[in-house]
Amino acid sequence: MGEREQDEALAREQRRHWQRTYSGHPGMYGDEPSAPAVYAAELFRRAGAHEVLELGAGHGRDALYFAREGFAVHATDFSAEGLEQLRARVAGSGLSVTTTVHDVREALPLPDASEDGVFAHMLLCMALSTEEIHALVTEVRRVLRPGGAFVYTVRHIGDAHYGVGVSHGDDIFEHGGFAVHFFDRTLVEELAEGWEGVDVYAFEEGELPRRLWRVTQRLPG
Repeated sequence: MGEREQDEALAREQRRHWQRTYSGHPGMYGDEPSAPAVYAAELFRRAGAHEVLELGAGHGRDALYFAREGFAVHATDFSAEGLEQLRARVAGSGLSVTTTVHDVREALPLPDASEDGVFAHMLLCMALSTEEIHALVTEVRRVLRPGGAFVYTVRHIGDAHYGVGVSHGDDIFEHGGFAVHFFDRTLVEELAEGWEGVDVYAFEEGELPRRLWRVTQRLPG
């Protein structure tokens, strides 16, 4: 099996894994927003943003937070089950949330310069190759309006699970069924080329704890 075929096989298995996970554990991340989402909402608000795209929204704890904060939210995920849970929570609330089942290995289903802000909590560090991550950030740049901000978080090579479990190459390791692409600073710097106001903030989350970077970068206005 060639490298591309291996990447595609891993992607299919991860889609199935996340479907099973969301089905077996509804609302698994709870109702409270992540700390990066709280940070991003304030950043977007100060910039005068109205439309926010969340990539990898899952069952929607952060998407709901953005909507409650007054943003029009477009939430995407490759798990139909996760987004169905989000739609059920939005129903009848009057909140502005639309959802699209979408795999970020494909072009974003949005027009150029259509979003004021883009948010992705631990989406870029899923089982994506370096090439696919670069392509995704190029797509984010395409759909952002001038001056728009992109906030993303990733697990990095200082994390306790880096190098643990099944290696899929390209700094991707699978542990407990979840495949993670661990970032180094070189990759972060490459993804920030041509952006402005780049900020990298280290933080921890969860029980290990997971060690992450929160990256903020803006398009020139």
